[in-house]
Amino acid sequence: MYHRWAALALVLALWSLSPKSAAGQSASQPEQQEPRGRKSGMLGQNYPNPFNPETFIPFSLACDGAGGPRVVSLQIYNVLAQHVATPRVQGPDVPLSNAKLDCGKSYVAWWDGKIANTGREAASGVYLYMLTVDGERQAKKMFVSK
Repeated sequence: MYHRWAALALVLALWSLSPKSAAGQSASQPEQQEPRGRKSGMLGQNYPNPFNPETFIPFSLACDGAGGPRVVSLQIYNVLAQHVATPRVQGPDVPLSNAKLDCGKSYVAWWDGKIANTGREAASGVYLYMLTVDGERQAKKMFVSK
């Protein structure tokens, strides 16, 4: 148990020390910039955050010239990069593991706060969720509070 708390303290300390902008950037530039290249999806911040026992994760899928469905995965990992769960998209109630979803729409994924294949509730702490759309990845942090 001590090791989990030590790992959480380390992650939170490193998170608070992370620089807000890269070296060499002027203060006049916006803090968040769009990544270069194609943008096939947009990942929102989960709500509520912190949460107990469940959370919702909004995301949207952009359409390129061809349109059509996108291959979408959304996975949740702990700070040790171990897979914890696969959320389900609300509406069609589909697990988000290589799911084909229509582009040009917004979706909301749902996670019940339980670890996959065990049914146990996830421990308090920081978790990462990663959206993969046609091979492009985006990730954000969330916090489980008991």
